[in-house]
Amino acid sequence: MLLNDLLVRRQARWRIGFVTAVIALIIASFLGLSVGEIFIWPWAAQTGLEQQLLIQLRLPRLLAAMAVGASLAVSGAVLQVLLGNPLAEPGVLGISGGASLALVILLFVLPFAPTPILMMLAAMAGALLFTLVLVGLSRRKRVSTARLLLIGVALGILSGAAVTWAFYFSDDLNLRLLMYWLMGSVAGVSWQQLVLLLFVLPVLLWLCLQGQKLDLLMLGEHQAKQLGLDVDASRWRLILVVSLLVGSSVALAGVIGFIGLVVPHLIRLALGTENRYLLPLSAICGALLLALADTLARVMLPAAELPVGVVITSLGAPVFIWMLMRSQIN
Repeated sequence: MLLNDLLVRRQARWRIGFVTAVIALIIASFLGLSVGEIFIWPWAAQTGLEQQLLIQLRLPRLLAAMAVGASLAVSGAVLQVLLGNPLAEPGVLGISGGASLALVILLFVLPFAPTPILMMLAAMAGALLFTLVLVGLSRRKRVSTARLLLIGVALGILSGAAVTWAFYFSDDLNLRLLMYWLMGSVAGVSWQQLVLLLFVLPVLLWLCLQGQKLDLLMLGEHQAKQLGLDVDASRWRLILVVSLLVGSSVALAGVIGFIGLVVPHLIRLALGTENRYLLPLSAICGALLLALADTLARVMLPAAELPVGVVITSLGAPVFIWMLMRSQIN
């Protein structure tokens, strides 16, 4: 009886979390469409300028921010289970850096402007390469989770240095302008670029439905195999999907860190570790966080616009330091 009461209360907490997050996301979407130099009621845009701002600028930007935020948050939650490290995150582990490095190499190699699909494939390849390195190292007993985290940080620094060198010695104006985008920005996202969502959304939905497999993986490989899970096949499928989501996110919005670290970790602290609930709620909260951060980046300065990656980093870095200190104490 007590166990049933506990389960009922736990499910009630998850339901409250879902309802709260969805309501907050609706409010954030309204703010993202309305707030700016010109305030627009989304359902009552009257002039041609208001309609153009709403449909051609703000709506694609909002959709991109929500898709990228959801992808990064779910990817972080999955990586934390795969690597057995609560501090795992695409940006911290250097996976986003691998995707950005692949994009810069692509721009150097091709004499023409790459299409969104080609950019996604290149970013996915870079993210997959870095992910394979990290997962391969994590399976070696001599590599601790703390050392694995440091290796990921070193890979991120290395890729960042390579990208910086490429920008410094490049005379291509487009490549120099890409530096602003790689700081993390959804400004200027067009409907043509949003064709990537045709790939991202089905993959994101599939990943959100893998919570039961991740719950089994949290029990350990031996126990998961005894319960009928093909551990190796599941792991490689998840690695491929995470690489696709991270690569697509970098292709759309550049490198945005800390969402995959902060969102799932705070949800675990507040509600629990059931991945079948954690993954979809992480997607909603990730979309909410990046949508709010992008709106804030647009309105913080009256005559300029901050890259949303800077805003997210400013919010996430203190939380990351607190998490490091907490894990050290525990």
